[in-house]
Amino acid sequence: MKKSLLFLITIFSSIVAFAQTSKDVKKHLFIANLMTKMTLEEKLGQLNLPASSDFVTGAVSSSNIAEKVKEGKVGGVFNIRSVTKIKELQEFAVKNTRLHIPLFFGMDIIHGYKTTFPIPLGMSATWDMQLIERTARIAASEASADGIQWTFSPMVDLTRDPRWGRVAEGNGEDPFLSSAIAKAMVHGYQGDDLGAPNTILSCVKHYALYGAAEGGRDYNTTDMSRVRMYNEYFPPYKAAVDAGVASVMVSFNEIDGIPASGNKWLVNDVLRNQWKFNGFVVSDYTGIPEMVNHGMGDFQAVNALSLNAGVDMDMVGEGFLTTLKKSLSEGKVTLAQINKACERVLISKYDLGLFDDPYRYCNEQRSATEVFTPANRAEARKIAAQSFVLLKNKNVLPIATGKTIALVGPLADDIVNMTGTWSVGADNSKSVSLLKGLRDAVGTNGKVLYAKGSNLEEDAELQNRQTLLGKDMIRDSRSTDELIKEALAISANADVIVAAIGEGAESSGESASKSNIGIPEAQQRLLKALVATGKPVALVLFNGRPLTLTWESENVPAILDVWFAGSEAGDAIADVLIGKVNPSGKITMSFPQNVGQIPIYYNHKNTGRPLTGKWFAKFQSNYIDVVNEPLYPFGYGLSYTKFEYGDMQLSSKALKGNQKLTVTVHVKNTGAVAGKEIVQLYIRDVVGSITRPIQELKGFNKIELAAGESKNVRFEITPELLKFYNSNLKYDWEAGDFEIMVGPNSKEVKSVKVNWSK
Repeated sequence: MKKSLLFLITIFSSIVAFAQTSKDVKKHLFIANLMTKMTLEEKLGQLNLPASSDFVTGAVSSSNIAEKVKEGKVGGVFNIRSVTKIKELQEFAVKNTRLHIPLFFGMDIIHGYKTTFPIPLGMSATWDMQLIERTARIAASEASADGIQWTFSPMVDLTRDPRWGRVAEGNGEDPFLSSAIAKAMVHGYQGDDLGAPNTILSCVKHYALYGAAEGGRDYNTTDMSRVRMYNEYFPPYKAAVDAGVASVMVSFNEIDGIPASGNKWLVNDVLRNQWKFNGFVVSDYTGIPEMVNHGMGDFQAVNALSLNAGVDMDMVGEGFLTTLKKSLSEGKVTLAQINKACERVLISKYDLGLFDDPYRYCNEQRSATEVFTPANRAEARKIAAQSFVLLKNKNVLPIATGKTIALVGPLADDIVNMTGTWSVGADNSKSVSLLKGLRDAVGTNGKVLYAKGSNLEEDAELQNRQTLLGKDMIRDSRSTDELIKEALAISANADVIVAAIGEGAESSGESASKSNIGIPEAQQRLLKALVATGKPVALVLFNGRPLTLTWESENVPAILDVWFAGSEAGDAIADVLIGKVNPSGKITMSFPQNVGQIPIYYNHKNTGRPLTGKWFAKFQSNYIDVVNEPLYPFGYGLSYTKFEYGDMQLSSKALKGNQKLTVTVHVKNTGAVAGKEIVQLYIRDVVGSITRPIQELKGFNKIELAAGESKNVRFEITPELLKFYNSNLKYDWEAGDFEIMVGPNSKEVKSVKVNWSK
């Protein structure tokens, strides 16, 4: 019986493999046949990705993109936000081009489409891969219903400098966690079948090292050793590639003195040859012509450099379209390179099913019934609440029933900023403000008073720089003192004060680097006045980056970090404030005490003179004015309940070869309410052939416990988790002693040492 079953399984596997091979052969024959009919100009057109030229519905033929499309000079278009317009342009392309090749359409769908979820830094704080994958699945379903087939997400740049605004788009400072998120996002967007009409192409970005921009200044130089690249910054990109990501976007910065857009070692050697990536590579917005400013040559030269490096598609620059023919005639590029780039783009269109049905993503009925649905919004509300991080709580939260609440702050009655940066598909007019969410949640069982309290910034011009891209915040013409006076007046009649303050949505994001990452002065004055009343104050913190909160941490009784939580932010925040949901998020990026500590991250290395005490010792590695530790460490987050960790139980303290180490820890909810806890596993390789971090995240488990309930949390460690790239860039593990650490965050861990021999 067993032999028969095994035989049948073998036969079935062979049939599946043959069918897949047959599909691949059919695909490549189709593309090869098509390319024999294409002119050089048409091939170059497939490599051209312009931004949308907005056109009036029904008038695509008179738009400024029409002539280029008709001449076969466009391979895809991005940022058209209407299924009707996409269908019209697709129909125009298919009917009016010589070979009837369909376009594909992309958009920056970073954390949801119409239904928006928390910014990625906030989503990472859930530590929940199922939730994260679900957000990408909903985003893909909604976007594809509106005609979009390609998203420039996930962004997995490792980030250790909160001055850099784009930390909002990433997953924080840890490569292990970010790699898990990369995998979840790619699968959420692409599913198991790109031919399905509710899946879309994923594009991992920004390859590579973009999160290490010097000084936290966007687009700036990066410079690091290859050991650091491979061990710390590369893993999330590789995880996306291993997950089958369809496309990769190269970054703006340079690597080893050569910008990523023209870096052959990065694109051809590492991405394609070492990692076996077989999708297509696209530049970032005008990334190729920007190499002229880097000093890499003139416009023609940098486009040839980019194609030679292995970049397939030129976003907005149009240099591939206009210069490669000349470069080909001059022997600076080859026809084989152009053909290969064109083939990769056409294969992606084939995989999407566009050659079978160019309009498969243009179902207007789907657009009307599957986008921004009540069901999706309900999921967004539940998911958002899981991202909030309780940084401090001295018996203020949750707010008891029947209380009078003074809701104060410039972000309290704001809707357009709730979705955060890079929410280009969102209808911000339909977002839920905190004021509405809290009033709806309290209902008749209490009262919510409201005052604005302050503007976002004291300086109007500084505020204007942070309220772009449809995220305007109307300034109150009253003076700071008048606004505070009104806030104090309503607070006098309240039992508890909720201060909704922090950053605006566009205070972080692209081109939003800041040298001062504290709460703006106008809002600090308001917060200090509220605390001075002596009443319980809960700071609801809106932010797209870790902020310096030293005064707030010392003086404000409760701090709830809500990031920018998406279209359902107000309801989700209210759910946590009143205790309907117990907060369970944990930060994925260390919060510094001040900017002088930056870069600060948990998985750093020791010096030859590590600090032996807490602070201060002369001739040891420390500051004279502040301790080395962050204000809030990686993995930190509180709950409305308490969790107690028992001692670790190990299957062995001496292991050899490929043996498996089992680590078990007993966790108990010792509080009065149910809650979720993220149990974290860290490892330290005590002695290595190269210096190793003091600890590295190697596992995590999110559990839910009722009041009084306990659970044994189990981790399995194999030598695979011990591997790293040595000085020869060989990926392997080394025998020796290892510290195994388990705890609720990177700072509060219990540790046991084991020995692992080969």
